[in-house]
Amino acid sequence: MTRKFDGDTLVVASHNKGKVREIAALLGPYVARFRSAAELDLPEPEETGDSFIANAELKARAAATASGLIALSDDSGLVVPAIGGQPGIYSARWAGPGKDFAVAMERVRRELGDGDRAAYFVSALTLAWPDGHCESVEGRVYGTLAWPPRGTNGFGYDPMFVPDGYDVTFGELDPEEKHRISHRADAFRQLVERCFG
Repeated sequence: MTRKFDGDTLVVASHNKGKVREIAALLGPYVARFRSAAELDLPEPEETGDSFIANAELKARAAATASGLIALSDDSGLVVPAIGGQPGIYSARWAGPGKDFAVAMERVRRELGDGDRAAYFVSALTLAWPDGHCESVEGRVYGTLAWPPRGTNGFGYDPMFVPDGYDVTFGELDPEEKHRISHRADAFRQLVERCFG
């Protein structure tokens, strides 16, 4: 049975400040207080899952268990079908230990060559309770890859992704507009309906 969020504090199981900010903006109307995994000094578990949802569940459960609070985790990434779905669940790892997404975007460009530039972002969200219960959803946004990267808004692969129906990258798009149409927004609509509505 679906479980509803009934707390006043939500732990965002991420050490990525951009992601924490975006999640707090999207869930602000439903949650009184947000704490990040970094703020609570929670360790980052190794992402050993074989899908976005498996990794989101792993991170959310670890944060909920360690904090004793309901935790939310997002596992997201860029999927490029022409290079076998890569970087996919390894999107952050392609940026290396320094999390340098300029390096990651260059690798995508190099591996893609003249291949089909169709791509999509996936966002898997998991809400986990300290007793181990999880609610998970997955959102997507489709588009094409642009080179060279453009714009300084957003984070990660945003400067190289042009969502369908637009002629600007996520890196150039107004943050409010991105929040409205992104893969994360799609996942949050589903999660709000299921657990916060």
